[in-house]
Amino acid sequence: MKRSIGLWQLFGFAVTSLSGTLLHFLYDWTGESVPAAPFSGVNESTWEHMKLLFWPMLLFAVVQRFFFRDTVSFWCIKLRGILLGLLLIPVLFYTYNGAVGRSPDWLNIAIFFVAAAVSYIYETRLFAQESVRCRFPKFAFAVLLLIAVLFIVFTFAAPKIGLFQDPLTGKYGI
Repeated sequence: MKRSIGLWQLFGFAVTSLSGTLLHFLYDWTGESVPAAPFSGVNESTWEHMKLLFWPMLLFAVVQRFFFRDTVSFWCIKLRGILLGLLLIPVLFYTYNGAVGRSPDWLNIAIFFVAAAVSYIYETRLFAQESVRCRFPKFAFAVLLLIAVLFIVFTFAAPKIGLFQDPLTGKYGI
């Protein structure tokens, strides 16, 4: 299994990159379908871009788990990787915008791919080192489910803070 970890993670990065890109447009493609909204970008806010990373990474992890059954620390590693990616998106976006001003679209896209790549590289190292001691894997999975619930709820009832505000329209959520 150790040798295939890198391939799994590379495949995960590809799936996340492609799926996240498609999810960016799904809401518009479906005529602003309410069932598509929790999983796709409903506006251009930073929060909605974080959602584009979260769902593909989580769904890939669920599939990957079937092949990593003997890895006790699996959900703890996945939680760390997903949280790292979710943190990198706003940190990179707001750092760049704070230093330079408004960022071009190509840079926002690059931030998504960088966050995904760094997340999967980090997870790969944790899997390979086998140094993560996971005492509560069910808790780690529950935290991921809580994040999923927050992405759904905040799609429809976004807090009125900058992370959730669409910079183009000034609106929050749907």
